[in-house]
Amino acid sequence: MAAYPALAAAIASIGNIVCWVYVVLKAYLGAFGVGSIVQYIGALGKLGTGVQDMMFVLIDNEVYCRHLQGLFDYLDIPNHKYEGTLPVEKRAFCDRGDTDYEIEFCNVSFRYPGAEAYSLRNLSLKFKIGERLAVVGKNGSGKTTFIKLLCRLYDPTEGEIRLNGVDIRKYDYDEYLSIFSVVFQDFKLFSFSLGQNVATAMEYDKKKAEQCLKKAGLSERLKTMPNGTDTILYKDFEAEGVEISGGEAQKVALARALYKDVPFIVLDEPTAALDPIAEAEIYLKFNELIGQKTAIYISHRLSSCKFCDEIAVFDNGAVVQRGCHEELMLERNGLYHELWSTQAQYYGNAV
Repeated sequence: MAAYPALAAAIASIGNIVCWVYVVLKAYLGAFGVGSIVQYIGALGKLGTGVQDMMFVLIDNEVYCRHLQGLFDYLDIPNHKYEGTLPVEKRAFCDRGDTDYEIEFCNVSFRYPGAEAYSLRNLSLKFKIGERLAVVGKNGSGKTTFIKLLCRLYDPTEGEIRLNGVDIRKYDYDEYLSIFSVVFQDFKLFSFSLGQNVATAMEYDKKKAEQCLKKAGLSERLKTMPNGTDTILYKDFEAEGVEISGGEAQKVALARALYKDVPFIVLDEPTAALDPIAEAEIYLKFNELIGQKTAIYISHRLSSCKFCDEIAVFDNGAVVQRGCHEELMLERNGLYHELWSTQAQYYGNAV
């Protein structure tokens, strides 16, 4: 593949030489004058450049088509995920009446395709609308897998996940996804306007986008944007695009979660790129940000667990502890106490 550009240049050069020889011979034999020679030489130069550019385009097309074939093969993979038809609605299965949603993991086990070991094993967990659930644990304990199952990126290998008493696989897939707003660690922002990044749509409510950005802690930065929410992010398509820091990008992602205005918000390390002051501000107004929504909060910074109603401690694919911060700290031999103490000792030593 690397030899193709050189081959294209060689073919163009050979073509130029042949044409030049032809022009020189014709001029020598008196077929045309000096002015015509200059004209023909200029035309031949443009012809050679055009032929070379055309060959480069053909080479690029061959490269792109190879990548496109992989994309088309991926898109042609049949969807084996079962998609139900039930509409997602509030039902009277919940303890607090028909105005609530309730999600329950019933003896759920899961292993990734091709894997022998289970990532989750016999997980049973229930939470209702309005609760703040912190999910903590060591790396590889199953926290992110738990979120992927909740959002139906995968279906359980064993057991059921129920929404208001009904297996989530029986609900319309798109409708089920519409009740979640998820901010993963590897979120993406695009080189579109700030408002479009918040709304993830070309048309959006400008006032609502501004309110969400302010709630997420971007009030001052928004004031410096030359065109407000219409300011283009990054310079991929516009030289006037604005570059933002990693912490600011994380706040935009948080504003995106708030803009969707859905019953369940899932935050996977939402303050990982924030400085300590910005992180503290998010913690202080966390209840104001979330409102009456259910928040599922994954973080390795255990200080964030103190404002959550309940904490689920994962270890080796299972929930080994549940309770609020105060309750879990009383279990001195528990994993949560170990994780908390490990982090706290560094702050204590520093003081």
